[in-house]
Amino acid sequence: MNDFTYYNPTKIEFGKEKENNIGQYIKENNIKNILLVYGTGSIKKNGLYNRIIDSLNANAIEYEELSGVVSNPLLSKVNEGIKIVKENNIQAVLGVGGGSVADSAKAIAVGAKYDGDVWDFFIQKAKITEALPVFTVMTLSATASEMNGNSVVINDKTSQKYSISSVLVNPVVSVINPELMTTVSKDYLAYSAVDIIAHSIEVYFTASLHPNFNSRIVESIIKTVMETTEVLLQNPSDYNARAEFAWVAIQALNGLTPAGTEGGSYPNHMIEHSLSAIYNIPHGAGLSIVIPAWMKWYENKNPLQFKRFAKEIFNEEESAKGIEKLESWFAKIGSPVSLKDADIPRSGINALAQNASESAKMFGLGDLYSKDTIVEILEKA
Repeated sequence: MNDFTYYNPTKIEFGKEKENNIGQYIKENNIKNILLVYGTGSIKKNGLYNRIIDSLNANAIEYEELSGVVSNPLLSKVNEGIKIVKENNIQAVLGVGGGSVADSAKAIAVGAKYDGDVWDFFIQKAKITEALPVFTVMTLSATASEMNGNSVVINDKTSQKYSISSVLVNPVVSVINPELMTTVSKDYLAYSAVDIIAHSIEVYFTASLHPNFNSRIVESIIKTVMETTEVLLQNPSDYNARAEFAWVAIQALNGLTPAGTEGGSYPNHMIEHSLSAIYNIPHGAGLSIVIPAWMKWYENKNPLQFKRFAKEIFNEEESAKGIEKLESWFAKIGSPVSLKDADIPRSGINALAQNASESAKMFGLGDLYSKDTIVEILEKA
C-alpha cells in the first residue's frame, strides 16, 4: 500500500426528515444568505421545495433561486448562477436534487470567487484557490457528489464535458434522506447503479498497485449495489435497501477506494463523457455501453484482476465470463449495452472518438487513448 493523505471534510446528515433541518445546518455555519439551485420542478411537485423554504425561513436564511438544472449539467446554467451570486453578494450555494444539481452548485461556488470565465478551471487554465461553501440535499444517489469535490459540466457551445476537482467544494453538509429517493424512476435507478459500479471498478482494473483491502471494498460495493438494485426494482419503497444503496454510492467516490493505490485512472468516464455531451443520453446509460466494450479491450492488460473480478462477483473462473455476466446484468436492469440500444449510429463513432481523445488529454490519458484506440473500443460496443 502506498503512502497517502485522506481528508474528507463533508458532514453527512443521514436519515428521515433531515432535510427539514437544512436551514439550521446552514445557520450553524454563520451563513445568512444562499443561492438555492435545483432542477426542472420535481421538488415543487413532491413538496420538498416547500419544506426547504420553510427551514430557510425559520432560520432567517435569505435566498435567491436558480432552477432548470438538467441531468447533463450545462455551463450556461452555471454562468446564470454565478451572475446571481455576484449581483446579490451570496455567501453559499445550496443544491437540492441529484448529482447534476450538486455539480452545478460546486461550479457556481468556484466561479463566484473568480473574475474570469469559470470554464478556465475545467480546461486547467486556472487553479481553484477559493470557493463559496456548498450544501446539498440529495434526491438521487449515484455520483457521490454529496461527499466529494468533483464537478462535471458540459460546455454547451463546444460539446466538451470536462470536470474539476477540489476539496474546497466538498459540501460542508450533505443531507441524505433515502425516503426522498423513492420516486426515482426504474430507468434512473439502473443508470445510478451503473455509475456507482463504474466509480468502483475504474481504479480497481487500471491501478498498477491495488491492495487486497481496496479490492475487497470495491467488490463489496458492487455486490451491495447489485443486490439493492434488484430489490428496489421490485419494491421501490423498501427503505433499508434504499438506504444501503444511498450509503454505498457515497463510498464508491469519496476517496476511500483509491487510497493507497497507484496508477489508477477513469477511462470509462472519459469516453462516456463524449456520449452524453454529443447525444445527451443519461450518464449511467452511456457508461453501461462503454464499460463492457472497454473491459473486452483492456482485459489482457490486467488479467489477474479481471480473473479476480469474475470469481468474486460472479463466481466464474474465466475473466471473459465475468465481463459477459456484468454486461448481461446491465441489460437485465434495463440499461443499454450497445450504441444501437441508445440510438447512436455507428457512423457517429468517429466524432465520438475525436471528442473523447480531446478529453483523454484533460484526464492525463492522451498517450494510451488515442482517437484510433477509442474507435477500436467503441467498435466493440
